[in-house]
Amino acid sequence: MIKKIVRFFDKIEDKIRGKLSHYPILYAFIGGVGIVLFWRGVWHLADDINLESGISFIIGTVILLMTGVFVSEFIGKKLIISGLIGEKKLTEKEESEIQTEETQLKNLQNILNRVEKKLEHIDQDIEKK
Repeated sequence: MIKKIVRFFDKIEDKIRGKLSHYPILYAFIGGVGIVLFWRGVWHLADDINLESGISFIIGTVILLMTGVFVSEFIGKKLIISGLIGEKKLTEKEESEIQTEETQLKNLQNILNRVEKKLEHIDQDIEKK
């Protein structure tokens, strides 16, 4: 029974995510509303069962730590990954390292611009046919 429910929501999620990914602003708006309503429900549930703020804090922290959400939510995945790969903070980098990264980013941007122009030409050729 639980597997059927999980499979049902998984299929719906794939369809909806696929459609909404073409409309990122709408996607963000709907996601934001969902998040707010979820946390509003959690807040009211905590009020209904009369949890004191200290107890709520402890229970919430334990849940977040046990599920692995605590660190990723409050620090962020990018910060963790940069630490794992030994990437330096911007303040620790030498000026030459920063300039090298800027040059690499500019080169990548130029490549993307060229690819975009080629795709535009291909689109125009397709439209002509």
